[in-house]
Amino acid sequence: MPGMAANPSIFDGLVLDKERFELIRLSWFQPEKGISLEAYAQQMCQNITHKNPVLLGVSFGGLLVQEMARFIAPKKVIVVSSVKSDKELPKRMIFAKYTKIHKLLPTGLVNNVELLAKYAFGETVTKRLALYEKYLSIRDKYYIDWSIEHIVNWKPKGPVENLIHIHGDKDAVFPINNIKECISVKNGTHTMIIHRAKWFNENLPDLILNG
Repeated sequence: MPGMAANPSIFDGLVLDKERFELIRLSWFQPEKGISLEAYAQQMCQNITHKNPVLLGVSFGGLLVQEMARFIAPKKVIVVSSVKSDKELPKRMIFAKYTKIHKLLPTGLVNNVELLAKYAFGETVTKRLALYEKYLSIRDKYYIDWSIEHIVNWKPKGPVENLIHIHGDKDAVFPINNIKECISVKNGTHTMIIHRAKWFNENLPDLILNG
């Protein structure tokens, strides 16, 4: 499951042994007005056709797969560049929760890819604008507002079983100093699923089968 506003092309660098793994890419769909993240997760589970799958989610997608795990029986849940609880959210997001300041963000400008990348990836992308236009294709204002609202206000019902958390030590969106118990990737940023795909190709098989 890709992160906020991102499409499955962020996983293009993942190359897993096809004899052992089948990689199914999920995509965001437009949320109904007023739908909760829990209800959205339940709807997303309708796209899961395998028993006991391994769910992998990046950033906001990591929050979503944890919610999805409550409706199906995954073998494992792997979250990348994400958080496992509201206590791991950075101070600015906790501040936004109580002040509602996130509602003042100019989300109507989501067709501005530089601004969208700042929201979704925590990066300034003037040098790689064309690349990020490819990854960040979901530009609907309601979807962006809905996503930010549910990230800021996320409060899981409890820990998810068989969860593996992979996090970059240079993550600008969810700083690693807030994260408890994770596999740390040296020099990994919030977009390491794209830029550090080699690390995932080398380590995911063992984490899935033995981690």
